[in-house]
Amino acid sequence: MVSSMKRVAILNDYQGVALSSADWSALEGRVETTVFRHHIDDVDELVAALDGFEVVVAMRERTPFPRSVLERLGALELLVTTGARNAAIDTAACADLGITYCGTGGRVQSTAELTWALILACARHLPTEVGNVADGGWMTTVGTDLYGAMLGLCGLGRIGGMVAEVGKAFGMELIAWSQNLTEERCGEIGARLVSKKELFERSDFVSVHLVLSERSTGLIGAAELRAMKPSAWLINTSRGPICDEDALVVACRDGWIAGAGLDAYGTEPLPPHHLFRTLGNVLATPHIGYVSNNVYEIFFADVVADIAGFLDGEPVRVVQS
Repeated sequence: MVSSMKRVAILNDYQGVALSSADWSALEGRVETTVFRHHIDDVDELVAALDGFEVVVAMRERTPFPRSVLERLGALELLVTTGARNAAIDTAACADLGITYCGTGGRVQSTAELTWALILACARHLPTEVGNVADGGWMTTVGTDLYGAMLGLCGLGRIGGMVAEVGKAFGMELIAWSQNLTEERCGEIGARLVSKKELFERSDFVSVHLVLSERSTGLIGAAELRAMKPSAWLINTSRGPICDEDALVVACRDGWIAGAGLDAYGTEPLPPHHLFRTLGNVLATPHIGYVSNNVYEIFFADVVADIAGFLDGEPVRVVQS
């Protein structure tokens, strides 16, 4: 007898929490779930692993689904991404191939919080000093005060605005720039609108909060990094390709800037021997800005609802091209 249950693949569940972060009982007897704990980078291996699955759940942009991959997944009927949008999924190809494509809700506060974890850790050299204590030593660095320092916000949307509010609480001065930023938005937040050049020249901390697009890719390059103070830090919890990573390696290695706090990269997982892993003035976290209990509960509760809606013939949160 042929099973009527749909096969569901849950990708990149690094922590093994997808099935415990939500109540999946609504799908009991309707689906068979397979959890993939590790990233599959090779396209052929990915296609082979997903052969026969009608439903695929993608965690953010960890696994790309361009047209060339989607065309090879003949059984795929429903593709769900955590989050409302996913730059690594070809929306038009899903429509052309008759694949229903759905998203989920989420929260952005966790990314703003991680941004401040990185700023504070960089300013006070926490990895070095924690290591000193663990190794039996004592203090070796001098920290940077946030009070009175200049926080430059490259992007002042929801996350940038949250980061700015905390900066004000620390007594920092706020300047901001992005390609479409207005005086009105800056006024709402209490930041001063400046040119891109001035933002990089004057900031003690530059924090990046932009959506990755053709226009923002490579927006921060060698010229911008050279314009920064030797004492300044670059913080990127947005997307890696917004900054020229090769130029950033040189900037950190050769002392153009004090260093960087990074949570996003052009290639993820970050290659094992990448210099961001070993440079002493780079604090690198593994894209955990959105990785929190509350966010995952929203993600996977909505994943369950998306799958149930599809099975009932009434898809919800369909992503439009």
